[in-house]
Amino acid sequence: MRDDITYRVLTNDEAQYSLWPAHLDVPAGWRPEGPTGTQEECSAYVDEVWTDMRPRTLREHMDAN
Repeated sequence: MRDDITYRVLTNDEAQYSLWPAHLDVPAGWRPEGPTGTQEECSAYVDEVWTDMRPRTLREHMDAN
């Protein structure tokens, strides 16, 4: 990742997160969530909120058993 561009935090339906260059269109299947800013700011947000790396459907399946 580059330090000279602005990033945004994206999430998908599986509750997975990604950093994406803010000047690019959001890819299909993803939506903005959280801050837009430096790589460090966006990464800190993801580190704070994405505490379970398993996809949402796997978590739900495992919790049901």
